[in-house]
Amino acid sequence: MSIVKPKTIILASSSPRRQELISSLDLPYEVIVSDADETTEPGLSPAEIVEQLSHRKAQAVYERCIAETRFETGGVIVGSDTIVVLGDTVLGKPKDAEDAYRMLQSLQGQTHHVYTGVAVIDIQTDERDHAAGRPLDKPETNETPMYLGKTGQYRVTALSASGQPAAIVGHTVSQITFRPMSDEEIRAYINTGEPLDKAGSYGVQGIGSVFIERIEGDFYSVMGLPLNLLYPIVLIFGMSPFQSK
Repeated sequence: MSIVKPKTIILASSSPRRQELISSLDLPYEVIVSDADETTEPGLSPAEIVEQLSHRKAQAVYERCIAETRFETGGVIVGSDTIVVLGDTVLGKPKDAEDAYRMLQSLQGQTHHVYTGVAVIDIQTDERDHAAGRPLDKPETNETPMYLGKTGQYRVTALSASGQPAAIVGHTVSQITFRPMSDEEIRAYINTGEPLDKAGSYGVQGIGSVFIERIEGDFYSVMGLPLNLLYPIVLIFGMSPFQSK
């Protein structure tokens, strides 16, 4: 009698926060850090930026797994990316402490948006069938987006030879309002080190939470991984945190 091994989630991220969140699904997972280039061309919307980078991260790990013939029992690769947007300005991770100061000074007392993308690729998809490198604004399929209320959406961007979803990409949008912050508070917060590796120079799950006045949207998306969006996507690939162990 053969034993069917459960599929594995391969998280294409070094983020401790994303690793913490993916582990909460209680599904088998491994972490393979993506070495994908995270620069984007000018003119993309915030949603296009996070979807493109999420897909690029997942794609890089997919190609590595195929080359190494890993996870032959099946699984999905999850890539994710988060940016902070204030007005028309995209705020990524700060270059240094002064850059973090500049970002926090601009965010204090204001309302901004957090975009988090997610891309999921079926590892058992034949490499020839997968839409490798295809621009996300020109998907392989004509699937219309599926919406998660007013917070997020996802769509199929590639099909396998059998017509099943091979890659799915989506994003969420949340709105965050900061209370006014003094220069002393900003400097003290930067000195904790927390802002230096985070988009927008703050962590919603850390001490930075004391500066947040209001969140409209999904907390976990702001933290770095939209679990409420990821759940219906992994269901499509035959995985569920509620399935019998």
